[in-house]
Amino acid sequence: MWQWNDFISSFLARFNVYVPDLLFFGESYTTRPERTEQFQAQCIAGVLEAQGVRKLNVVGLSYGGFVAYSLAAQFPEMVEKLVLCFAGVCMEEKDMEDGTFPVKSVDEALSFLIPQTPEKMKEMFEVVFYKPVTRMPTCIMQDFIDVLWKEYLQERTELVNALCKDRKMSNLPKITQRTLIIWGEYDKLFPLELGHRLKRHLDENGQLVVVKDCGHAIIKENPKEMYKHIKAFLVDPLLSPKKVNQTSGQKVD
Repeated sequence: MWQWNDFISSFLARFNVYVPDLLFFGESYTTRPERTEQFQAQCIAGVLEAQGVRKLNVVGLSYGGFVAYSLAAQFPEMVEKLVLCFAGVCMEEKDMEDGTFPVKSVDEALSFLIPQTPEKMKEMFEVVFYKPVTRMPTCIMQDFIDVLWKEYLQERTELVNALCKDRKMSNLPKITQRTLIIWGEYDKLFPLELGHRLKRHLDENGQLVVVKDCGHAIIKENPKEMYKHIKAFLVDPLLSPKKVNQTSGQKVD
């Protein structure tokens, strides 16, 4: 909710909004050994079905975008539209060796993606933000670490390893849903080239929007711009006279 809280109220008038904690984020967990985004998507689909949801639009940020893409691929009859925000689903394992990323190994990335010290948290800020982050007291950074990144450390490490291991474009399914791709112009974590790669992969079903002067943390650096594009893609089509008559005021999931 600390990521999505600013967006929820804007969508409540038109949508039934579901904000699931993915496995090993928040209070969600499993005793099963699977760590792939495919398994995460299957769990989300199960939750939605239990809630009586049959059709929905999906928005996913970063790792959540990997899960959203897999949800659309595995359950095409469920997902109508997809919004992927700075989600490097088109990355390949060899991209690290080729210099696409600012790191050379998954272990190096994990050291700041799941920071365990204030120093590593500062490194994370340098990677995910384009605009300088105002100075934050060490004690506050330690509180963030204790609340967000101490639990399920081993499991989250396994999630990232599963995401990267043997990853190839040739294994990425081509989804058919209309997809909005939002990317930061100066994203270092998942460079913009991955956004263009995804657009080429989806061809006419994909629409790429590049947000100027932003890094990976668009949701914090320019949330208004991000909301504007999501609204134009998901909300505005519902406001046409034809759609209003069809829905009779009912909300969409």
